[in-house]
Amino acid sequence: MKSQNPFLLSAVTAAVLTLVNQTAAQAQSAAPTEPVPSKEVAAEVQQVVVTGVASARGVRKVDSAFSITTATEEQLKQASPSSTADVMKLVPGVYAESTGGQSGANIEVRGFPSGSDSPFVSVQLMGNPIFPPPTLSFFEGSSAFRLDDTVERVEVLRGGPSTIWSNAQPGATMNFILKEGTDTPEGSVRFTTGTGSLRRVDMYYGGKISDGWYGSVGGFYRKTDGVRDAGFPADDGHQLTATLTRKLDDGKLTMYVRNTDDKNAFYTGVPLISSNGGHTISQFPGFNALTGTLMSGEMRNFTIEAAPGKTLNRDLADGRGLKATVFGADFDQKIGEWSVSNKFNRFDGDLNTNAMFTGNNPLSMNDYLNAAIASANGNAATVAAAGGKLATAGTATYVHGGAVDGSQQVVQAGLWSVAKKLTSFTDELRVSKDIGHGNTVTVGGYFADYSSHDVWYLGNSHLMTAVPQASLINVTLNNGVVVSKNGTDGNVFYAPVASYDGRNTAAFISDEWKVNDRIKIDFGMRHEQQKISGTISNLTSADTDNNPLTVYNNGTSMPDGSNTYLSRTDSANSFTIGGNYKLAKDTAVFVRANRGHTFISFDDLRGAGTQAKVNDRGILPTPKVSQYEIGFKTATQMYSAYINAFHTEFDGIAFSQVLADGRELHSISGSKGNGVEFELAVRPIENLQLALTGDYQKSEYRDNPDTAGKTVQRQPKLQFRFTPTYKIPFGDGNSAKLYATYTSIGERWADQANQQYLPSYRTIDAGVLFSLGDKIEVRLSGTNLNNELGLTEGNSRLTAGGTGPINARPLFGRTWEASVLYRF
Repeated sequence: MKSQNPFLLSAVTAAVLTLVNQTAAQAQSAAPTEPVPSKEVAAEVQQVVVTGVASARGVRKVDSAFSITTATEEQLKQASPSSTADVMKLVPGVYAESTGGQSGANIEVRGFPSGSDSPFVSVQLMGNPIFPPPTLSFFEGSSAFRLDDTVERVEVLRGGPSTIWSNAQPGATMNFILKEGTDTPEGSVRFTTGTGSLRRVDMYYGGKISDGWYGSVGGFYRKTDGVRDAGFPADDGHQLTATLTRKLDDGKLTMYVRNTDDKNAFYTGVPLISSNGGHTISQFPGFNALTGTLMSGEMRNFTIEAAPGKTLNRDLADGRGLKATVFGADFDQKIGEWSVSNKFNRFDGDLNTNAMFTGNNPLSMNDYLNAAIASANGNAATVAAAGGKLATAGTATYVHGGAVDGSQQVVQAGLWSVAKKLTSFTDELRVSKDIGHGNTVTVGGYFADYSSHDVWYLGNSHLMTAVPQASLINVTLNNGVVVSKNGTDGNVFYAPVASYDGRNTAAFISDEWKVNDRIKIDFGMRHEQQKISGTISNLTSADTDNNPLTVYNNGTSMPDGSNTYLSRTDSANSFTIGGNYKLAKDTAVFVRANRGHTFISFDDLRGAGTQAKVNDRGILPTPKVSQYEIGFKTATQMYSAYINAFHTEFDGIAFSQVLADGRELHSISGSKGNGVEFELAVRPIENLQLALTGDYQKSEYRDNPDTAGKTVQRQPKLQFRFTPTYKIPFGDGNSAKLYATYTSIGERWADQANQQYLPSYRTIDAGVLFSLGDKIEVRLSGTNLNNELGLTEGNSRLTAGGTGPINARPLFGRTWEASVLYRF
């Protein structure tokens, strides 16, 4: 891996110098020398982005003074993302761990320290956050959005001016723009099949309703067994989206509504073999890590012993699903010398989790029995209930009959249930005016009101074989102790019921100064206040069957009928300043500095436990981040390049980790990072494009003696993707487009202490698109064609790695999809 770094960085440096020299030559030449751009290239050169700019009407991408990546509908389809989070593989400086399925991804932004979920990635629809907090426990923003053919494009802004707009995300903002009806009616239907018996249909139609009125409607229905076959459907759901647009004199109003009902299996770690200090990962005997999952039909419908006389039934097929409706509007109007923009939305949804979470590493049945005997004999209450008799042996049988061999490898995994009801309302108002001398001032405000109601049942450990579609195991000891019944070998160790409310208000002002035809400078400030509160049940523990010999349900966590009320108010200021200098018509350099923040979350209230700790800024600080960037942008018929160097400094972020036994670990750290992001494309001949995207960074923790100097967890120093695309015209509007992507992800650490090593990996994806005139498209694509066994996550229930049998989450194995689209 190290040997590649100098080569790649040298190549990027050479490319930048070449492009700058060519740009200077073009600026001095009066006569155009390039051929007429193709439709695709012309669209890229004139691409307008609306994310991160004061004007609702946007700015050309090559003229923007910040780092932003865009992807059209075709580019999204060509990337074959397995989920919304997987779209981030198109974005340099972002690493998405999307191997959990449609929901529950971990997304890391370069230089930003985060342990799980996606605290520094906000997901927007039509410029408004779908749910204002980007992450809560058992929720991350991409889980609230599903891709389909109603999406026109996505824009992903990293840092830059996002610290003053909308919900002020200092990391990355993923903004999905919906298709709207136009004067030309457009409709399509697409049928897709693929790995896991995928059956999917996407539909869309948009057009003119009457003078000034336009509409669109579309959605999808999908059902699949999944790449990792659990013996029951992994994904089963549908979505419907509609827009209504009213074109006004010098303005527009767009209203939209989206309803989603989608159930998605959630995948966690599988058994693997680690050797060579974690640098070598191989398959566990009898377990295909690329296609296997421990989940099975035998445990699909599981039971939770919640309290004496109270049992709950849950379905693993519900996974981490989404049942929600979002409604919103986007208004933009020019009134005399004033421009007015307002965006609002309302989100109401259930984002429940019924999923398996792996616990300790695999071990033999005999080793498990020995540990169970020692544990039972070491518990005085259990020994007393057994009449003082110590256990000397145990019996292990399958729940469906038959003895379990002592050499059989087994694992423990919790079947967790979390009910999560989320609601929110957000609104952002902007008013802009040209005050003369090239200055356009924008003032505005942001308001968000949001809530979460949670009912958790964590733990509920089950004993099972370490094989795909595992079998559950019962264990009894020879002194009458029942270690495992119907596979259940552990209690519910954490069962809070909580209701949270939050409210954010912000005011901002910015000025964009066009100094001359080449130079633009912008500056913005924001003041924001957050008020959050939570009512959290106090917990007690009890034996659900009042039998000390059934050790699997002793000490079950449950609410005791009383509650703790916690609240906190915070305020913070943010700013951004940037400048853009045009070297030529379609070439520019920019600089940017900003200072942003994040606020503590609902989960921080719960984790602190007392009002005194909530108020202690040493325990729960308000994290601050500073970013500095310098970048280069150009887009021509022959090549395009978007390159920026960055520096980040982070202060005071709190981390938490839930261990296999239910304990929570908490820490506070800062970080600093330096690096370079690049998006390069060369078109040496007609119909051929060679693209290279990625980033190199060095980010490490600081301010905490336990982690200072350690590499920021989960983030590779180097990642890049090389994508060649070649289009073969056949005449009469027919063509075939061939494309492939080689992805290289560098080594990472799964934990802050850098003890769980994650090796580098490389994958190959490829596809072909046949266009038969303007009406029919046939696409065949495949991902991870080389069946790379790459790890995206270690065992998040343990604090250190190890060798031998482990649990970890690898990439999905080779997958394929075939689709037919018809336009009308």
